[in-house]
Amino acid sequence: MVCDLNVERARKIAEKYGAPRAVTDWKEVAADETIDAVSVATPDFAHTEIAVGIASAGKQLLVEKPLATTVAECEQIIAAAKKAGVKLMVAFHNRWSPPFHEAHRLVETGEVGQPRFVYYRLSNTTFVPTKMLAWAEKSSVLWFLGSHAIDMTCWLLGEYPNRVYSVSRREVLKRKGVDTPDFYQSTLEFPSGAVASIENVWLLQESAPSVVDVKCELIGTAASIYIDTTSNRALEIQRAEKVQYGDIIGSPFIHGKQVGFQVEAMRHFADCVVYDREPLIPGEVGLEVTRVACAIEESAKTGKPVEIER
Repeated sequence: MVCDLNVERARKIAEKYGAPRAVTDWKEVAADETIDAVSVATPDFAHTEIAVGIASAGKQLLVEKPLATTVAECEQIIAAAKKAGVKLMVAFHNRWSPPFHEAHRLVETGEVGQPRFVYYRLSNTTFVPTKMLAWAEKSSVLWFLGSHAIDMTCWLLGEYPNRVYSVSRREVLKRKGVDTPDFYQSTLEFPSGAVASIENVWLLQESAPSVVDVKCELIGTAASIYIDTTSNRALEIQRAEKVQYGDIIGSPFIHGKQVGFQVEAMRHFADCVVYDREPLIPGEVGLEVTRVACAIEESAKTGKPVEIER
């Protein structure tokens, strides 16, 4: 079943992928006893009511990142899933990205030594907040991209921060008619003494060769890792009007089949449902990422560092 407020879009997707029904009310999905699992991919601020309702109906639950935009709402979703005895996974698909998975392995095996510093850049061109997302004003680059960056940084380091400091500005996009922050520059301090700098910007030029810019550096006592999944030029397409970098690892189509790490994350969830396994990214991970993002928002508003208590 495909559910979307836009019934025509729902019908087109249902027809394309062979779903027998297309509806506009998520409660019809919850009430359908033939459905075992549901992916909630509404805008980030609209996850909670649907996720709680779907879980309460006994459906296995995959929720797009972030799990929710407040700690209290994350806790509601987790509690509903536990009460109903259903699986809950948060779709932080970058954990299936080959370069980041290899970086995590190198940290886990001790080949990096003790991680001391992480730089993580995850940014978009202005196309995303001004044209792609009709709901950009109700969200921000912190929730849309920063949640990914926070999760990946914490996964690589194997811990969550206890102190954050962030700077943000709201000017350029507001002039363009979208009242949301232009960027967040955040510093995260961890219990081990490691420090991370996370950069999330919604101001890159639309002429950039890719709508997303991903770069990461992890500096350890025994080795350093440098990741660039955007401008590595494994595939460069040159046209008269623009140079573009093709998608080769995210969700490319190969022989008519969509593959890549974004697909593998959903495949993992499906496997967990079919084979009764526990997801690698449970709701508690989503809770911690939201806790950090909320602290970053508070720091950016107050101009002061924020201690994170758990």
